[in-house]
Amino acid sequence: MLSGIIGIAIGDSLYITALKKIGTRKTLTVEATSPIIASLLGSFMLNEVLQLKVWIGVLIVTISLIGIASQNVDENNNFKFNSINQKGFFFAFLSVFCAVVAAALSRIVLLNSSLNPFQTTEIRLLGSVLALLLSVNLNLIRSIKELPPANKIRLFYATFLGTNLGILLQQNVFQSLPIGLGWTLLSTSPAISLLFARAEGEKVNWKSIVLTGTTILGVSIVFI
Repeated sequence: MLSGIIGIAIGDSLYITALKKIGTRKTLTVEATSPIIASLLGSFMLNEVLQLKVWIGVLIVTISLIGIASQNVDENNNFKFNSINQKGFFFAFLSVFCAVVAAALSRIVLLNSSLNPFQTTEIRLLGSVLALLLSVNLNLIRSIKELPPANKIRLFYATFLGTNLGILLQQNVFQSLPIGLGWTLLSTSPAISLLFARAEGEKVNWKSIVLTGTTILGVSIVFI
């Protein structure tokens, strides 16, 4: 339950705050450091010992993800590092840290109890819901009720697939793999999404293709 409070209720709230303050590209750039943070935290919290080749692979994946995040050009490039941006980067880093700590707590529970990934998923969600209930206001409830039926259906599918099923699959990864390895694998989604970008009508430049290749290379080094 503590994992859900830290990772979902607090971590996701900080992530959304970071998006509002510094935008998508810079938030994703900070998030790209999560494989290294997860590997370090796994070493300290769970005494997980990773081989040198794994660290090299994690570093390659991290650098590649930072490069992919920098490919977004939909934001103003005239960036000024003021107090608001400092807070934004701070919130982004905290959101990553909360997510990784929550993952470590989940792995500890999965390894030291009889709970299965489905059960830990529901416990995580229960903890996050109880924590978020403290901040829910009537305006949010009204806005959901006023959504068109089609959007309500999309919201339902997004909640089921992205939250319930997504966390369930994540818990299976954390049960099977060390945090550093599992998080490195999960963090490659920005690179994988580029493989489908052309089919969705988006332009893919040669840098994105190269960075996707280096991401796959990094993951291969980690798991081979």
